[in-house]
Amino acid sequence: MKILFLTENFPPETNAAATRVFERACYWVRDGHEVTVITQAPNFPFGKLYEGYRNRWRHIESIEGIRVVRIKTYIAANEGVARRILDFVSYMFTAVWFGLLERRPDVVVSTSPQFFAAVGGWLIGTLRRIPFVFELGDLWPASIVAVGAMKPGLAMRLVEKLELFLYRRSSVVVALTNAFKKNLIERGINGDKIAVVINGVDLPRYAPQDRDKPLAEEWGLEDKFVVGYVGTHGTAHGLENVIEAAALLKDRTELIFLFAGPGAAREKLIQVARNRKLTNVVFIPSQPKDRMPAVWSLCDVALVHLKDTQVFAEVIPSKIFEAMGMGLPILIAAPNGEATAIVEKAKAGLIAPPDNPDALTKAVEKFLDNSEYRNETSKHSLAAAPMHSRAFQAKAMMVALEAAVAKEGELAAERVAKTEPIS
Repeated sequence: MKILFLTENFPPETNAAATRVFERACYWVRDGHEVTVITQAPNFPFGKLYEGYRNRWRHIESIEGIRVVRIKTYIAANEGVARRILDFVSYMFTAVWFGLLERRPDVVVSTSPQFFAAVGGWLIGTLRRIPFVFELGDLWPASIVAVGAMKPGLAMRLVEKLELFLYRRSSVVVALTNAFKKNLIERGINGDKIAVVINGVDLPRYAPQDRDKPLAEEWGLEDKFVVGYVGTHGTAHGLENVIEAAALLKDRTELIFLFAGPGAAREKLIQVARNRKLTNVVFIPSQPKDRMPAVWSLCDVALVHLKDTQVFAEVIPSKIFEAMGMGLPILIAAPNGEATAIVEKAKAGLIAPPDNPDALTKAVEKFLDNSEYRNETSKHSLAAAPMHSRAFQAKAMMVALEAAVAKEGELAAERVAKTEPIS
């Protein structure tokens, strides 16, 4: 199958969408499919080009057999609204233009939360008369309101109308959570064409390992108990709550809260920790994709954190599955939903209410003071990882793409649900 994939983020960027699209495409290429990804020059989240890249009209490279077409866009940091929307819209237009110049694919796929990538995918599909598949990684208009970036009003209502139009016009919608599917069905979208393919971890890349000694020495973590948040530091994550918990635990000198990754809220968090003179908080800069297992190896407990907003009860952070692959116990502070249910079902760790530093503090102390519990949840976490492998996710999504190409989109949900796990 010839697959054209639209995603604004792609390696060497390391956010969830970039990782998901890349790792899954690697499996498709190994299975003999042709994958072309249309993306921009890497710059996320600071809006600054990565070393060795230029914002050119068109640049082609190959990454592990994936044909990567990098196109010119207006580049903006991952903060604010107006400039980010301009970034998104510029990507949509150039992606459509260069997508139409590509050899005719069998299917075009777009992934959110970059909502306008989906508009671009639909336009290419319509103009080239090929199936369009919408991968729903986030309920983007709703999440924008949830973090306070935009207020409900006429503009949001118009975006929601466009959102529903895209769902209806897509041959198949691939939702990353069951809650996303439920949301769409309640809004009138045919559930038969909404296939649920929950996120996962590429197990060959993530496995238990000893603490990376050079990295631990560099950041003074050799003899510390580390609670690690690894991933994007965004407004959706409510990480100020973790700083508050760190302040409450500042007398536990053996304990360090580690923040590793980029994001719009990162500099503010650093400043707050500095102003409060917290010596038990360490911020590591964003690391290359191939260094992420080493970063995870620094952690004794993986922290997953989301803002206390109902929209985020429908989100499943991919760091849950990376932590499972590494065999780490998980401390999740998030609204009750699919993410908390996954951790609870696996007996992989503790659930704390979000935006509650006292509760987060008590959960951290339970891991810190009870090695038997920590070891038990670590074993459960590792045992759950194969149920969420990237290989299975790639296989299940391919089933959805095949249904779209065969013009059998309304059978996609049923076929994906019957996909056999990979042993």
